[in-house]
Amino acid sequence: MEYEIKPAKGLQFNLKELWDFRELIYFFTLRDVKIKYKQTVLGALWAILQPFLLMVIFTVFFAAHLDIQSYNLPYPVFVFSGLILWNVFATGISTAGNSMVVNSNIIKKIYFPRLIIPISGILGTLVDFSVTLLMFIVVLFYYLPSFSFLSICVLLPLSLFITLMTTFGAGCFLAALNVKYRDFRYIIPFMIQVLLFLTPVIYPVSIIKNEGVKMLLNLNPIAGAIDILRGAINGTSPSLALVGQCLLISFILFSVGLSYFRKTEYYFADLA
Repeated sequence: MEYEIKPAKGLQFNLKELWDFRELIYFFTLRDVKIKYKQTVLGALWAILQPFLLMVIFTVFFAAHLDIQSYNLPYPVFVFSGLILWNVFATGISTAGNSMVVNSNIIKKIYFPRLIIPISGILGTLVDFSVTLLMFIVVLFYYLPSFSFLSICVLLPLSLFITLMTTFGAGCFLAALNVKYRDFRYIIPFMIQVLLFLTPVIYPVSIIKNEGVKMLLNLNPIAGAIDILRGAINGTSPSLALVGQCLLISFILFSVGLSYFRKTEYYFADLA
C-alpha cells in the first residue's frame, strides 16, 4: 500500500487524516499542558489566580475611578466575564502562533498533519478555561445569586465557539507567518497587549463616543462573544444580527487562517 504525502489545498480541513492522528492530538495537548505547569508551585491554580487578580486590579482602578456603567452588572462580574473568554483567545493565539517554531525539531524528523500542532496548542487553553469557569461560577453566585444558570448554559458554548473559531484562524495565520518571518515572535505579545485595550474586556463599548471607532470595535468577534455572554448573565437575549455577524466574521478569519496555513505548510520543514 502506497501513501502519498502532499500539501492540502484551499480550505481542506482533512478531518479523516486528523481523526487518524487523533491520539497524537491528545498527546501534544497533554504535553503542552504539562510543560506549562511543570515545576510550578501552584500548578493549575494559576489559571484561577491570573483572571482573579486582574479582576481585583481592574475593579480597584477602573470601576472606582471611572464610574463605568457595565450592562447593569457588578463590575467584578463584568470584567471577569470578559477575561474568561479573552484568556482563551490571548493564550490560544500566543501558543498557536509560536507552535511551529517551538516544534521545529519534530517537524523536520517525521510526517504528521502540521495542523495538529496549532490545534493542540489551542485545545490546551480549554484546560485553563475549565478551571477558570469554576471560579467564574463562584463569583456569579457571590454577586448575583439569582442569575439565570440556564441562559449561561445555552449561550456560553456559543460564545466559546466564536472565540475558538477566531483563535484558530488567527493562530494558524500567525503560526505560518512566524515560520517565515521570525519577527512575529516579538510582534505577537505586543499585538495581544494592544488587542486587550481594543476589545471591551474592561470597559463597555458604550463609553466610546466616536461612532467610527465604535463600529470598528463591534466588528471584533471576541467583543461580540463577550457581549453574548454578558447578555446571558443579565438576562438579555442577544440579537440575531449580533450572533450572525460574530459567526460570519469568525468564520472568515477561520477560513483565511486555515487557507494561508495550508498554502504555506509544504515548506515548514525547510524553514522551521
